[in-house]
Amino acid sequence: MQIRTWLFVIILGAIGALAALNWTAFNTPTQLWLGVTTVQAPLGLVMLGLTATLTAFFLMLIIYLQSSVLLEARRHAKELHAHRERADQAEASRFTELHRYLELEMQAASKQDLALQEALLERLERLDIGVLAAIEQSGNAVAAHIGELEDRLERGGNAETANRLA
Repeated sequence: MQIRTWLFVIILGAIGALAALNWTAFNTPTQLWLGVTTVQAPLGLVMLGLTATLTAFFLMLIIYLQSSVLLEARRHAKELHAHRERADQAEASRFTELHRYLELEMQAASKQDLALQEALLERLERLDIGVLAAIEQSGNAVAAHIGELEDRLERGGNAETANRLA
């Protein structure tokens, strides 16, 4: 318990102990002036009754204040929970939007990669055709040179053979 509660219990206990120890004095009737008339009543019991009434009033006031604070705190907690849920939903929608954006960017990048790959393959094919044509031309040129050399050798070789025979 809190210090205020202990203090309250101690004070009530002291009042109760004082009333119990002096019960005969509390019950002694006296004349009480009420502003309009005079009444014969025990002053201690009247004061004890007023103290009990005041204590009950303040206890009710404390209970009312605590319950209103508790209800207000509960209302604030509900509002906070609602705000937190809206923030979570907004965050989730931002994540979803980011995910969609990244997917679109990845698709665009893959399309661009495919286009570049196709262009590269097409260029390699053209280069391959060019290299094959160059190799064929080189082969033809070499064959022509070899043929020419053979032809020269045959012509030169036949004249030399004829000269030897003659």
